[in-house]
Amino acid sequence: MDESPSRIPVRIVLPDVGEASGEFIRFSAPLTFSVIMSKMPLEGRLHSQPGGYSFIVGIRRGAEKAVKTVKAGDIAYWPMQDAVVIYTSDARPYSPVNTFGKVTENLELFSGLRSGAKIRIERA
Repeated sequence: MDESPSRIPVRIVLPDVGEASGEFIRFSAPLTFSVIMSKMPLEGRLHSQPGGYSFIVGIRRGAEKAVKTVKAGDIAYWPMQDAVVIYTSDARPYSPVNTFGKVTENLELFSGLRSGAKIRIERA
């Protein structure tokens, strides 16, 4: 995957589970993308929710090009919970989310994770 200012490749590390690949996409939510990039690497503990897993990031952003439906593999910022969400299936979030990325390889690593599992997202 070629890196451009609009698409940044990322590595999603789940300790003791494996690594997934993805990309953050500026066009989807440019302000959210910029703030997320300034906080890299992102680290947290996953919390299970319908359709995926979330972890708090502490950026306090509002809605930006927010959507009410997501696809499996989407990475989004959830303003209501100040959290990044990685969706493992198509879903309708509790409230609109700002999508800003996509898991491109190994999404299946997330199946069967328990709440509290560690995650780290860094530039690839």
